[in-house]
Amino acid sequence: MSGDPHAEIEARTAARHLMLRPLTCGEHDPEIFRLIRRHSALLDRWFTQRFGDRVHVDIDTARLYKSIPPISPRPLRTGTGRPLRPVEYVMLSLTLAAVASGPDVISLRDLVAAVRSAAAEAEIALDNDASERRALVTALQWMIAQGLMAELHDHVERYGSDDEADAVLRVRADRIALIALSEIVDATSADDLLHQASLRGTPRQQMRSALANDPVLYRDDVSVENWVELRRRLGDESMILDEMLGLGLEARAEGVAAIDPAGTLTDRRFPSSGTEAHAALLLIDELVAGRTRQLDSPDQIDGPAESDDPTEPDDRTEPDDRTGPDGVAESDDPVESGGSTESDDPADEWLTRARDSRDSRRDLWFHTPAAGAASWSITPTVSQMW
Repeated sequence: MSGDPHAEIEARTAARHLMLRPLTCGEHDPEIFRLIRRHSALLDRWFTQRFGDRVHVDIDTARLYKSIPPISPRPLRTGTGRPLRPVEYVMLSLTLAAVASGPDVISLRDLVAAVRSAAAEAEIALDNDASERRALVTALQWMIAQGLMAELHDHVERYGSDDEADAVLRVRADRIALIALSEIVDATSADDLLHQASLRGTPRQQMRSALANDPVLYRDDVSVENWVELRRRLGDESMILDEMLGLGLEARAEGVAAIDPAGTLTDRRFPSSGTEAHAALLLIDELVAGRTRQLDSPDQIDGPAESDDPTEPDDRTEPDDRTGPDGVAESDDPVESGGSTESDDPADEWLTRARDSRDSRRDLWFHTPAAGAASWSITPTVSQMW
């Protein structure tokens, strides 16, 4: 950079924001958007060269295209934080398809007709019942929150309980066109989409992206050759992530963690506040120990050795279950049909993730803090990746 410390801070602030909000609208974040516009050339160079990503900036919209999928799957979430359900993903996909080419202003009734037409074209059978109406409302509210639509007259929420309700919506087809990733064009299935995305980027970019998008990159997440290369270049990687995102790296035998001293590069903090979060925190040792007793497969990692003193920190062995109470964040793409059908009870969500997750085990570096380590200051550097 030019050596101007103020410009460095601005560019880092803009980059951190794009990691959290890959689709940034000028009307939602005017101050941040000005920084993104001011440093757009640098941001594009940073993300392209270091992550294999691409930054698009126009007069009122910025879009970060993340080309490398995160290690942990992530659902889209409603305004209340609930993951979208499969039927809501379907309605969102149909709505995006129905309005991608306009018009700029549409009534809710015309939009519903367009969605049904898109469903028929895709050979998707709709029941047109109350549950599907509510799913459509959820999809529309998500689009409104992202700046893809705006309510000009009345509110779409009424349609969930009244099939005669109407509203007038402004559609931002230019922004909707920015949503889809290029991999979708040739993908024949969700698995094919993820496979194509996994082939993008160099090994260095893939590992760097994993550290920026997940709180921990574990040793068994990468090949032996890539792990050796990461440890050899750890100093360089640390400087890159610090300059660009303000992250520090903490390396251990089990893996490398990206630590955010500011604690803001996340959409779900851990440890967090609230009854459910505190309950999950208190139960972590017992849940991890219970999970350890359940593991009998030879390909599983051994759990931490038990101590006679339950308050004694234990960093002698690798953690068994790496998923802490802080779960996943956002999805790779709005057309992904990976919504959750689990209970909406926050306590169930926290405790189930802490107890049962096996494949998304990365939101807990160690279940007890190591001596002299800032383990509890780690916040997952998760992002919305559409």
